[in-house]
Amino acid sequence: MNKQEQVMLEFRQLFTKMAWLNRIKMEDQLRDHKPSEVHCIEYIGKHPDCNVTRLAENFYMTRSAISKMTKKLMEKGLIESYQKPDNKKEIYFKLTEKGKEIEHIHERLHREFQERDAAVFEHITDEQYDSMLAFIHNYSQHLDQYIQPVNRDEAQG
Repeated sequence: MNKQEQVMLEFRQLFTKMAWLNRIKMEDQLRDHKPSEVHCIEYIGKHPDCNVTRLAENFYMTRSAISKMTKKLMEKGLIESYQKPDNKKEIYFKLTEKGKEIEHIHERLHREFQERDAAVFEHITDEQYDSMLAFIHNYSQHLDQYIQPVNRDEAQG
């Protein structure tokens, strides 16, 4: 196995472990909500004037899939839609009080996970962080080159 394969394998194993450990508490405390719904709630809570297009771009999902998810979230009373007085065409989303409760639970769980993992990060130097962040940024930009044509094809299809 070369180093590139080893890095990719280690990333997958790391994220699988994190997802498995985090899932236990997430499912217990957010049991009535799918992970994609919780992340959608989180995104809407952190980004004012969020619409279907913006959500689709962020989650790399079709607008149709996002429309279905936001409809479910509205039916559950977690988000509500609104329009701006100067733009009656566009529909935006915001959290309801019930949605804000889910967002707070999710944030609290993330803080717990950060505290659990703090021992690993306290020994990382700034140079190591910079190196890791540069790699992630470069790899993400590389993947963006492949995502953009796929998004254009979906929009035309």
